[in-house]
Amino acid sequence: MLPTDSVVLLALHGERGRFGGRLRLGIPASREEWPEVSAQLAETLVAGSGTRGTRPDGIVLFLCQDPTGEETGREVMERLRPFAQSLRLACGGLDVPVYEALCLSGGRFWSYCCPDERCCSPDGTPLALPGTSVMAAAAAYAGIRVRGTLREMENRYAPLTGARAQEQESALDAAASDLVPRLLTGVNVETVRQETLDLARLVVARFHETPPPAVQADADAMDDTLLACDEAAAIILGLQDRTTRDHAAEWMEGPQAPATLRVWRALARRCVPPYTEHAAAPLTLAGWVAWSTGDQPEARVALSQALTADSDYLFAQLLHRACNEGMDPELLRRCLRRSSSGRAVQDTPRVEEDRAAGTDRTEDPLVPDAAVGTRAAPGGEDTGAPEAAADRGATAGLAVARTPEAPAEPGAAPGTDAGRTVGGCPETTERAPAESVGRRPRVAGSRPSGPAGANGPAGRSRMRRRPGPRGVRGRQ
Repeated sequence: MLPTDSVVLLALHGERGRFGGRLRLGIPASREEWPEVSAQLAETLVAGSGTRGTRPDGIVLFLCQDPTGEETGREVMERLRPFAQSLRLACGGLDVPVYEALCLSGGRFWSYCCPDERCCSPDGTPLALPGTSVMAAAAAYAGIRVRGTLREMENRYAPLTGARAQEQESALDAAASDLVPRLLTGVNVETVRQETLDLARLVVARFHETPPPAVQADADAMDDTLLACDEAAAIILGLQDRTTRDHAAEWMEGPQAPATLRVWRALARRCVPPYTEHAAAPLTLAGWVAWSTGDQPEARVALSQALTADSDYLFAQLLHRACNEGMDPELLRRCLRRSSSGRAVQDTPRVEEDRAAGTDRTEDPLVPDAAVGTRAAPGGEDTGAPEAAADRGATAGLAVARTPEAPAEPGAAPGTDAGRTVGGCPETTERAPAESVGRRPRVAGSRPSGPAGANGPAGRSRMRRRPGPRGVRGRQ
């Protein structure tokens, strides 16, 4: 994945230059920020490497930015030279030399460290064409997929435009008019949750039965045709409820995991203005599925886009931090499986009652391959009623430290009980909807704990009402 409009720092260790930690950040537009950003980047990389073992022996930095307008690649290189010098001084001030500093722009690269024009031409050195190197050939032979640039990966999550965006906006308005009153009154919350999850299962099964083309752009275009506007609107609005999203977070593995990732990606593209903030939920789910299935580059892109849509979305914050710190996603998967199994046991008596009444839930056409007393999630895991909290599982499994600004115990808020632990995963009791003036209304019946549950940041299931029928969303 080639970064675009980014500064990248790589830590090197030992005489042979073993790769260590790395940092990437968008290049600040204001030159006044360059010295401060340089100091922060250098300190973060050196300190982070030290906590994992040893300080780096050297650093290699890259400034990646394509020309805009009539600007040439060489002009970009000269414009960014002060930033490169600031980074070199910041690293040197920490007694870590910069071995090489390169600028990549317009398909060529320049060195800020080598003054010899015999090896480093003033016009730059052409970059190798994609797919022409020995490494590219070896990657293709090994089945490693070429991803393209960072911007191309981010564009896979960009909202639709044109007539299709207008059609999707109308569908979101209609879905909001129908779902928001049902969610805010708290009367039909469980019904809305089950409808959302059943519809999402149906869409995932449809995507699973339709393999995507090999070309990335064609695959995304095909996925857009498999998802109707009213279906997308209903799922997007339903995922703003944290309990519904937590249940969907269990669909992270198994043969249908690739199709699930495609669905979350397609739903993110349907979050057109003014519903762009609603994309935080499907983007976070996409990042979680990608990380769970071993695709860390896509996970970082999706989670970064989720935080761009809503910087306060706690589930995305935790997953983004855990992924970047190299934590094992199996810890969270294990907790989600445990939550799913616990619900299956609780649902068994209800299923037996349905059988006695002549209504067998295992015959539900929206639940393929369902086991007795459970519903089969697209990831291959059997799930029951939507009660799991992936946020709470993230903290229990990954042991992410609570953020300093968050309350220590979400259960301490009025109208709630202190968190308790069931089966190794924190759980809290339900919280009544907010009624005081000036507070954002929350979905009645949703569980109050955030991504860290009873032992971390206190996330609240908040639903924001936009002017008119714009829908609801929560910083979850």
